[in-house]
Amino acid sequence: MVKFDHMNLPVTNYQASRDWYVRNFGFKVEFEVPDRKTTAIQDDAGFTIFLYEQGAQLSGAKCSLTLQVDAVDSKYKELQSKGVQFTNPPGKYFWGYGAELRDPDGYQLLLWDEVSMREKGGSK
Repeated sequence: MVKFDHMNLPVTNYQASRDWYVRNFGFKVEFEVPDRKTTAIQDDAGFTIFLYEQGAQLSGAKCSLTLQVDAVDSKYKELQSKGVQFTNPPGKYFWGYGAELRDPDGYQLLLWDEVSMREKGGSK
C-alpha cells in the first residue's frame, strides 16, 4: 500500500498561512515548532501539510492543491462572504466542475465536490 501522508509547503509567514487554512478550510493544527517557524496542519482525512517559513521571497514554479469540500457552490459563497478572492468562480473547467483561488502565497487551490463533479463536471 502507498498513501500520500505529508507534504512540505514553503510560505512567507507560517502563522498567517496557518490561520488562513484553519479559518477558511477547517484544517486543525497538529503541532507547531516556533523556533523553526513551522506549523503542521491536518485535514479531516489525516493528511498533514507542514507550513514552513522560507527566508527568501518565494519564486518559481508552485504546486497546486486540490481540496475536496462538501459543496463547491456553498463553500464559494461562505469564503466570498469572508472576503476571500477567487481567480475563477464555480464553473465547468477543463479539469471538471469546481472553483479556483489562491492562498496568501499565491498557491493555486482547486475546490471540488463529488456531486457537482458528477452532475456538472466532465471535459469542456
